[in-house]
Amino acid sequence: MASRAWQHRTNELGDLIPSGFQVGVATAAFQIEGAAREGGRGESVWDAFSAQRGRILDGSNASVSTNHFHRYAEDVTLMRELGVDAYRFSFAWPRLQPDGRGALNRNGIAFYDRLLDRLLDAGISPMATLFHWDTPLALRGGWLNRDTALRFGDYAHEVGAVFGDRIDAWVTINEPATVMLNGYALGVHAPGDTLLFDALPTAHHQLLGHGLAVQGLRAADVRGRVGIANVHSPVEPAGDREEDRVFAELFDVLHNRIFADPVLLGRYPELPEFAKELRPLAEVDPDDLSTIHQPLDFYGLGYYMPSRVAAGSGGTAGPDGGTPVLARLPFHLEPFREFPRTGFGWPIAPEYLAVSLQELRDRYGKALPPVYITEGGASFPDTAPGTGTGTGAVAGKRGDHPQRGERTEVSDVDRVDYLAEHVTAALASVSPGGSAEGVDLRGYFVWSLLDNFEWAAGYTQRFGLVRVDFTDQARTPKLSYRWLQKVLAARS
Repeated sequence: MASRAWQHRTNELGDLIPSGFQVGVATAAFQIEGAAREGGRGESVWDAFSAQRGRILDGSNASVSTNHFHRYAEDVTLMRELGVDAYRFSFAWPRLQPDGRGALNRNGIAFYDRLLDRLLDAGISPMATLFHWDTPLALRGGWLNRDTALRFGDYAHEVGAVFGDRIDAWVTINEPATVMLNGYALGVHAPGDTLLFDALPTAHHQLLGHGLAVQGLRAADVRGRVGIANVHSPVEPAGDREEDRVFAELFDVLHNRIFADPVLLGRYPELPEFAKELRPLAEVDPDDLSTIHQPLDFYGLGYYMPSRVAAGSGGTAGPDGGTPVLARLPFHLEPFREFPRTGFGWPIAPEYLAVSLQELRDRYGKALPPVYITEGGASFPDTAPGTGTGTGAVAGKRGDHPQRGERTEVSDVDRVDYLAEHVTAALASVSPGGSAEGVDLRGYFVWSLLDNFEWAAGYTQRFGLVRVDFTDQARTPKLSYRWLQKVLAARS
């Protein structure tokens, strides 16, 4: 990625950020907390998945990760010194409800009590996600089982009753599309099922769980705003062929619309060419759709990349690599060769973030509530000057890191440029005359505060503003951290 020298333009970006626009950082419990066997925490599907040989790229697991469970105070200090307005974290469902049902675990409550009190003392607004992929293993069948949605609604009410007086914003479910596609359709995430179109019930059950969770939070009289976070990928056909166009439309439905239309419009999209494949959604109970279609205070948009679709099997599974099940699909994803790429190989295309915002406006109109970009960021092979040692994708492997005591700042210029370009693209698109004018964009959350356990990629991809040494969990702010610190200080 060619540098646009944003590291030297902190005042310029600070001046562009509107008054009241919230800038935050985001994490997820399973990726950072560690303490997997402490305080009565139950197992999640990701614990079981990580224990299976060959599932995680570097053979690692998240039993320790960044050890946030024990080092949360240090991490809140990093946030306070960074100057962010808000912190988006997730409650670990298995830490609060080890069996996925019943009374909340007192030790889990105590941890989140400490974290929230520390955040509020630091003047940082908490945005809490109820579910970020760590389904309790005790809930057999996971999201294939309709009962999991009911259990999730109960869990939301219990959590809201305990923490509802201290949380400013609630996200019910994070990226249900990723859970369905990677976890149940393609098998590259937990629980590792390869059901293809037979995974569609997990989309409906997650959305039903979302609706029940909104009801549960409202019944608990939480004071914070309530929303959901979906990852959106603008989709285009790879060529001019009619079959490319048709399969691009199908992928748009599978990745984007079946997760937004029911929430915002109260109905699933129809695609006559694929009525057979989408039948599980066409046959749902109308009462379920009424439950899913709850009034929301905000809509969370996660954006990482666009998608280009071509007819015919092949291609890759996306973020976490290929799988033989792809040969059974009638379409595949084509690369965006015209764009530079992140460490994950994702195209760096900030202009498509503007497209995502425009599509939300055009599709949902007045039904679209205020929007937060709840995730945006990139992994890069970060390098530490003066050590001669990689600190990014390569250094994620065990033992490949600077010697203990060498805490050199990581010069991650690419991440600086990535964040600046995406924030400016988003702000320009919703400004008067912009392509998404009319969208009430309220904030941007950087993924992520810390390098962490990056799901099926293990420790081979680093997204953090802060470098973590996974041998001793020491934190070292990167150039991107220092840059964002100056940008936030420069806001008018």
